[in-house]
Amino acid sequence: MTKNKNQNHPIDAVILWVDGNDEQHKQKILPYVKDKKKVATKSFRTRFDQVNEINFTIDSIIKFAPFVRNIFIITDNQTPPFLTSKGSKGKYKNVSIVDHSVIFDGYAKYLPTFNCRPIETCMYRIPNLAEHFIYFNDDFFLIDNTKPSDFFKDGLPVLRGKWLKFDEDKLTKKFKKKRFGHKAAQQKAAKLIGFKKYYNFRHTPHPLRKSTFKNYFEANPKIFIDNIKYKFRDKNQFTPQGLANHIEIKNNTCVLKNDLQLIYIRSYKKPLFWYKFKLNKKYNNKLFLGLQSLDLCPPEILKFILGWLEKRIN
Repeated sequence: MTKNKNQNHPIDAVILWVDGNDEQHKQKILPYVKDKKKVATKSFRTRFDQVNEINFTIDSIIKFAPFVRNIFIITDNQTPPFLTSKGSKGKYKNVSIVDHSVIFDGYAKYLPTFNCRPIETCMYRIPNLAEHFIYFNDDFFLIDNTKPSDFFKDGLPVLRGKWLKFDEDKLTKKFKKKRFGHKAAQQKAAKLIGFKKYYNFRHTPHPLRKSTFKNYFEANPKIFIDNIKYKFRDKNQFTPQGLANHIEIKNNTCVLKNDLQLIYIRSYKKPLFWYKFKLNKKYNNKLFLGLQSLDLCPPEILKFILGWLEKRIN
């Protein structure tokens, strides 16, 4: 492969989004939750609630990754309001909404779903999706100019992370209560591909290849079904992007990079000056910003963070 190929192949972006404040969405969830009171708790709501951060995600792609051909937003019969506002058509001409029903075509009995993992499992089925695409959560942001080779080198995905032992192989984890979060789902993906340890990826955009998903799931239809059948996250699920990463590693069809080039904030319990220092002094040589659960952020800190993003991106 040549460098020219790396520059010429189209690259798309895919984002998952839900507006948990939408009353129709809230009503859609209720029949599938045994404890109705649980729906109002912070721990439940934070997977669905949002502060319009997807607007910044998309604007950051448009500004800092102008080589991206199409931006696909996967939603459940929803549209972010900024896409329909006055004057938005020109700026967002390459942004498209893809409904869950489209990527679950032929598997409609597993809808509705309120679980990102089935959606991630099916996202490669977006019509006209490029072979090379970058998967963003709606709390991922680009914060500096990027180039195609930051995501794909000679057509191969650049995977940012590091190797870690499985939890059961760590002495410090043996006597702790087992957790079934994101890391456990990554470990399950690695085990499916036959690894004895796992490549832990972080809160950065994920370069992926459509054919990697397509070939694996066509050869393993039961694994595909088992990962899309849960309405909510389940301990038996794996992360599809983790699966793809480990397939690429096994096939030696990727580039591993331990420099995350990431600022990641997951808690908002520190004083305001800490966030000002983190964002104003630490972003040099960083390409990515991850802001988990912004809906839980105190108003004063949220105002600063969103203002910082506004200035950085626009």
